[in-house]
Amino acid sequence: MKQLIETGLPALSQPFSWAVRAGGIVFTAHGPVLADGRIDTGTIEAQTRLTLENLRTALEAAGGSLRDVAQVLIYLTDIADMPAVDAVYRDYFQAPYPNRSSVAVVALAVPGMRIELVAYACVGPSPIGSG
Repeated sequence: MKQLIETGLPALSQPFSWAVRAGGIVFTAHGPVLADGRIDTGTIEAQTRLTLENLRTALEAAGGSLRDVAQVLIYLTDIADMPAVDAVYRDYFQAPYPNRSSVAVVALAVPGMRIELVAYACVGPSPIGSG
């Protein structure tokens, strides 16, 4: 049975949840979404940092942290951005790093959006009584 994680991130206009837990794993996907729901279309460094902050927010809401991330899938609209993404990524993750795959795609959901990521984290079941 899956459980919705209330992340506190902006309401979504698309039919998906910021994070759900099932079988002790948190499934979550993020992009550079600002607190007001708009997409940051600035530099790849700024977009990456905001995306990883949103990931951190979702994991903390689930009772976990970035240390619990087992796998990350990164989607970029320009593979030349990979070195800049790696530099920011190192600010958020330390060795042993999560398993990771990075791919270049033609476009993402919003024009100007240059990064999106999917993460799987082993956080475990919610505490008794937390719904």
